[in-house]
Amino acid sequence: MSVYDKLQALNITLPPVAVPAAAYVPFVQTGNLVFLSGHIAKQDGKVWTGQLGKTMQTAEGAQAARAVAVDLLGTLHAAVGDLNKIKRIVKVMSLVNSSPDYTEHHLVTNGCSELIGQVFGDKGAHARSAFGVAQLPLGACVEIELIAELAS
Repeated sequence: MSVYDKLQALNITLPPVAVPAAAYVPFVQTGNLVFLSGHIAKQDGKVWTGQLGKTMQTAEGAQAARAVAVDLLGTLHAAVGDLNKIKRIVKVMSLVNSSPDYTEHHLVTNGCSELIGQVFGDKGAHARSAFGVAQLPLGACVEIELIAELAS
């Protein structure tokens, strides 16, 4: 089954690439690697704000991370032209806006990782880091970046 068939089965429509909010580009390719800049969580087209452990619970954070994954896939599609060209998702790095005592960053990030796995299967198994931070741009609850490898 192609990546696009899986997306359709999951009722996911890929969004267009978001315009960067600062001085950077949405993606860079070097050799067979594609680096996607951090994407912040959005809900209904607006920044999904909140702080895990204070104004948000883990389940909602995981939904936000899943929403980021959809946006990342839209950017990856724009970068490579065909998601079926992806050999492997190499790494995901997640920043979770959280209170000092919050400890479930990894569970929030699962919202992204699990969707990547559903879409890419074994090619979606990736290395990962999940960090808690005091704040993110525009008050976003989650920001995630991704590295993918293209087939030769």
